[in-house]
This record gives sequence, C-alpha cells and structure tokens, in this order.
Amino acid sequence: MSQRTRPVPLYDALAADYDRFVNWQGRLAHELPFFERLFREHSVRRVLDAACGTGHHALALARRGYDVVGTDLSALMIEQARQNAADAGLDATFHVAGLGELARLGQTFDAALCLGNSLPHLLTAAEVAAALVDFATVLRPGGLLVIQNRNLDRVWAERQRFMAPQAHREGDQEWLFVRFYDFHATTLTFNMLRLRREGGGWAQDVQATELRPLFQCDLAQGLAEAGFGQVTFYGDYGRSPFDAGTSGDLIAVAQK
Repeated sequence: MSQRTRPVPLYDALAADYDRFVNWQGRLAHELPFFERLFREHSVRRVLDAACGTGHHALALARRGYDVVGTDLSALMIEQARQNAADAGLDATFHVAGLGELARLGQTFDAALCLGNSLPHLLTAAEVAAALVDFATVLRPGGLLVIQNRNLDRVWAERQRFMAPQAHREGDQEWLFVRFYDFHATTLTFNMLRLRREGGGWAQDVQATELRPLFQCDLAQGLAEAGFGQVTFYGDYGRSPFDAGTSGDLIAVAQK
C-alpha cells in the first residue's frame, strides 16, 4: 500500500511532544476497561485504531493480545507510533492514512476506533458521511465502530473556550500545553500553545487547526445513513448515558 505524505501542521509539530502532553498511564487505565468489556461482549479480536496518533491505544490493545492496525494522517505521528512499538517490543502495524481512506488498506476488522475528538477535523458534512461509510466498509458484518469526541453540543452552547492545561517535567526541562478554541459562525479553531522551559528561560510556539462541531443528532443521522443499525451514545467511559447539557464526552458505539 502506498503512503501519501501530506502536511498536518499541528500534529506534525506536536508529534515529538505528544507523549509528554498526554498522561498515557492514567488515560489508558481509565479507558481500557471500557474497550475490553465491549470487545468481550462482541467477540472482537481484530481492531483498527484510526487517527491513532503515536499509537498508545493500539499498543495497549496489542499488549492484551488483540490484532491491531493503527492509521493516522500525520506521517510523523506514525513514525513515532512505530518507534513506540519497537521500543515496547510489540507487534502492531501502522499506516499513513486519513479518515475516509481506510478501505484502501484492503483489510477487514471486528472493531474500529476513532478517538480523541478526531472526526470533527473533517470540515464538511460530505467528508463526515464518507468517513462513516468508509468505516462501515472495513468492518465485518456485526462489527463495531467506537467514536469518542468531546461533547461539542455543550462546548458550542456554552462557548467553553479553554480546556485544562497539561504539564510534564523531565529533569530540568518542563513543558506546559494550553488548549483553547476560537469560535466562528460554523467552525472552531483549535489552538495549542506549547511552552518549554530549560534552564532559566521559556520557549513557546502556537499551532492551530480547524474543527467542525459534530453534534450528537448529526452523528446519529450519519451513522444510520452509513448503514449502522444499532447505535448507543455514552457520556463517559463509565457508560453513563449521554446528556448534551452535562456530559464531558460523546462516545458512540455503533454496530454494523
């Protein structure tokens, strides 16, 4: 399979620091029980992790015996994912491929994941629809699609501009990551301010990318139109029902 190399400025720039930005030990401890329970319930063994970033969900599942393939549009993220797999001695395959390009893998999966608010990076309804059809194409009959976005119904209604900052320290080096939105008529700009201190001074840079809010009602309609017959929406990884006014996340579990 050929790989396309297209710049993804925010994520290419963040690739080297992404594993400092995310507390993977804490995040995976919180999220993996949800996936393992779901996969047991549906006899899942083969998993596609789309928009996988540096590969930690894929590698955690590989460590637990699942057959995993990861994809991401950022070649630099995939390069780091492959290095993380090599460092861990794990057998997981990673490809450069964006959302909507997964059928060209020529493979079929029991489950597909699209986590980390990735689907809102598609900026038109047509792109979202094509991506959902693409997911359906690579899933076996009865296969599962799990989408995890921020609850953008609430973010949009309340104009929630700032997210909690993240910090990381290694010796005398320190990183701070500040995320915030700019709101427009129909889209958001997602900004990442990255500060790094070494010695007595700070260096800083800002990267940004556009998002299109994907609301629960639109995702439900898109999944139905893509051929998913059963869809359940949760508001967190504890399986609380989704509430547009209070939930932190929008997690969709859709069965083909």
